[in-house]
Amino acid sequence: MPSSAGYLTAAIVIAAGLFFLLWWMLVRSGDEAPWLPAGLAASVVLLVALSAREVVMRRAWNRYLLDNGINQKHTPSHSSHSSSRGRSQKKSFSASLNSAALRTIQKQSTAADLPGSTPEAHLEVAHLCHDYLSGTDEAMRSGSLGSEKGIAIRAGQERVRALHKHHLLTWARGHSRALLYEAQPRARTFDKIETANKALECIDSVVRVYPNEPELEESKVAIGEFIASVKVAHWVELAERSAFKGHYRRAIDRYRDALFYLNQDVVKEEVRTAGTEKIERQIAELQSRLKPINPSRHDAEFREDQ
Repeated sequence: MPSSAGYLTAAIVIAAGLFFLLWWMLVRSGDEAPWLPAGLAASVVLLVALSAREVVMRRAWNRYLLDNGINQKHTPSHSSHSSSRGRSQKKSFSASLNSAALRTIQKQSTAADLPGSTPEAHLEVAHLCHDYLSGTDEAMRSGSLGSEKGIAIRAGQERVRALHKHHLLTWARGHSRALLYEAQPRARTFDKIETANKALECIDSVVRVYPNEPELEESKVAIGEFIASVKVAHWVELAERSAFKGHYRRAIDRYRDALFYLNQDVVKEEVRTAGTEKIERQIAELQSRLKPINPSRHDAEFREDQ
């Protein structure tokens, strides 16, 4: 365990240093109440430091429970009597810590399922479940467990496996949905696609653990449709801009680029059909406006459009 006094002392020193630095800068700039923003900034730093320590220490304690309750190793003793007594105490201690680890997982699982919880809370529970399952699998392979304890651990594993799947799927659904919401208001097409790809990576990471899960496949299709729609909208916008400038050939080429992305497999059939009909009408209308032009004029229009 890291030193609490040392950590708190360092956090207080950093917060105090930030307070005096901001206070000095605001005094020089002529602020009427320099202590207010300086105190607020120092308080935020201190609160963040305390919150971060709480999260880290809680995770460390959970791992301690899992490691010491499951992976107890035999230590040499000086006499057969003390060795027998130590093994008896260790067995009892391991069983109690194993139960405590299960209670911790169940408690955090219940908290994560409450309304308003974040996807990160579900991911935290999934990590705890993974740690528990890894530790118990190692203990079961060691062959040092009694039959009763082995039955208890197997029962705990069944419960934890169900919780692991539930919380990992919930995290993937919530995190990918949040990323899609984040992508929609982005101004640049590149930013939208990049953020949507992060959501797709999130789903793929869970698919590697739970393949052939219908919920994950549906999420992948929805994200793929979003990416395709962003690309189609991008090329349609460029085509409309070219048509407005009178560059009909260039507009037709860009409409065809939009058709390419519209005809991806991830796009639903009804959406693809309606979009294709609309774009083809636009192309036909532009083709009717075309007049024979020489190559030099076409190149000039292209450079102006660029």
